[in-house]
Amino acid sequence: MHLHSFENDPEYIQLQTEMVRMQSWLIETNRRLIILYEGRDSAGKGGAIMRFIRYINPRHYRVVALNKPTEQEKGQWYFQRYVQHFPSPGEIVFFDRSWYNRAVVEPVMGFCSQKQYDLFMKQVVQFENMLIEDGIILFKMWFSIDKEEQFGRLEERKLNPLINWKLSTVDMQAQLKWDDFTRYKELMFAKTGTQTSPWIVVKGNNKDNARKEAMRYVLEHIDYNQKGLTGVGLKTNPDIVSLIGL
Repeated sequence: MHLHSFENDPEYIQLQTEMVRMQSWLIETNRRLIILYEGRDSAGKGGAIMRFIRYINPRHYRVVALNKPTEQEKGQWYFQRYVQHFPSPGEIVFFDRSWYNRAVVEPVMGFCSQKQYDLFMKQVVQFENMLIEDGIILFKMWFSIDKEEQFGRLEERKLNPLINWKLSTVDMQAQLKWDDFTRYKELMFAKTGTQTSPWIVVKGNNKDNARKEAMRYVLEHIDYNQKGLTGVGLKTNPDIVSLIGL
């Protein structure tokens, strides 16, 4: 379903109305919200973000998709380049990939050392606990697709000139290194999914359902003014969304 046809879906419009109300509450109460979008290449992270932000106030959100670190950033504390993009009061920051690059992509592709990986895994839970203790609302989403679905989406990237720019060197290795990505993903889930900051795993083979359920989960877990007045269901489908860490 393309963006314009998605907007003809009454349930999507209701969810978007709830998103606008939720954002208004964040602004009025000076709350800060961070949502991480993680998953394999072509899992639908960017598309999900597009649906989240479609109607909310652009003055009060940012989408952050960082390039590979500069030489200067490589010498900094690993989390430093992410912290500088954190939300101000009343703001939402959507991370299209995040500090969890170091948990999966970097070790699989040889972009970090074992020592760097181990240090990250040692620090990340403490780091996130600090954010939550400081009042930041944090959601960590993993969009999950199967190998066949990924193959089809990567082939489309190769052939479609409108999305060919999405194809990266990591994408080219995604199928060959599928099992390696799986191993590091499972390690990440086991060590960084916690009671205070669980992983929200969204089955993403069906893009439309994944996007709706991801929005629904966020809305369900924030107590904003006028919540649910659209009449849309705000309970996520357990066949699509599951939690790791509770």
